[in-house]
Amino acid sequence: MRVLIAGAGPAGSSLAVQLAEAGWAVTLVDALPTPVRNAYSSAALPLAEADRLGIAGSCRSASWWGWQLLDPNGLQHQWWAVEQQGVVLDFALFRTHLWDRARQHGVELLHGCRVSLDRLKAQSADVILASADETQLRTVDLVVDATGPGRHLQRQAGVAIESREDSLLSGDGVEWLLQGDPRSTAPWRDRLSFMLGRHWMAHGYGWVFPMAHDQLKVGVCRLPPPHADKVPLGRSLQRLLHRCGLDQLPVLDRHGGRVASTIRRRQPLGAGALWAVGDAASTANLLGGEGIRHAMDSASVLSECLLTEGSHQDYQVALQRRFGWRWTVSNRLARKTWWGLNTADGDRRITRLIHGLSGQASAEDLSSLLFAYRFERYGWRLLPYLV
Repeated sequence: MRVLIAGAGPAGSSLAVQLAEAGWAVTLVDALPTPVRNAYSSAALPLAEADRLGIAGSCRSASWWGWQLLDPNGLQHQWWAVEQQGVVLDFALFRTHLWDRARQHGVELLHGCRVSLDRLKAQSADVILASADETQLRTVDLVVDATGPGRHLQRQAGVAIESREDSLLSGDGVEWLLQGDPRSTAPWRDRLSFMLGRHWMAHGYGWVFPMAHDQLKVGVCRLPPPHADKVPLGRSLQRLLHRCGLDQLPVLDRHGGRVASTIRRRQPLGAGALWAVGDAASTANLLGGEGIRHAMDSASVLSECLLTEGSHQDYQVALQRRFGWRWTVSNRLARKTWWGLNTADGDRRITRLIHGLSGQASAEDLSSLLFAYRFERYGWRLLPYLV
């Protein structure tokens, strides 16, 4: 079976390896010239999830034991655990590792190359591969859209990526990698820090994550309602850096990107010989903009479906079963929270939520709430603060 995967991120690369292990002839294509270009991902994971997914230690840049939330008034709230809670990945190293692993499994990896559909059939697809050196036409048995929130191949094929009942919600973000020193990074070390409130980031949030060698990931992202007024992200990030006392640190890298997902993920996940995976299949969770582990899980689901000759409907049902009802509730909360976080009332609600968490939750509870979507543990009591 010949398969071409467009997009060599966590989803596309993981799927390529799994299909190659099954003996398929796999071509993995990415538009980036190198795996370190535009390494946009806050890339924070629970430790258990990083271990479950087999993420190499060389890709784990820092560890975290606690949470730090700065409320709309700038007040700090902290939760600490006795044991390590998670890791922050160096996404450039992680993507490099994924590409190297794909090559080791015999995957043909083409980088600096763009894929477009020429002709889509039920049992095959003609694709055009365009690089700086050449343009070629190939025929494959299956083609997979792993192009992320852009969903480029699905759009070319005319696949409906949203519906009136389940519209596509889209956000964007920017992140800078800063070089600090032991003194400047001390307030941000060993924890995940988030800034919540309209004066930090309207319709979104900011973050500071620790990295190795006294480096920090600092970013802002937003999920605004349609037709909302948008302040340039760079301006919001510079304001956050100033408020946090980080605006004098050297900037090593600047990158950004988008996140887009439907609430219920009921849209078609392909057509004919075309399939979607990862962010292109709406697996990114909108509450925290989290995508890596969901993308890799969707690759496992799609691999099993393809190897057992399942249908698109089988794939959709299997994805729903893997992510469960909590994933949908989390996305609904994301829309409610971020859309409303642009007024004084929104600031008061998020302040009450943070104070409620301070009085009721532990660091482990926050991890369970925000990564495992265990709302029934503490979340149901806190929903009134959001709603």
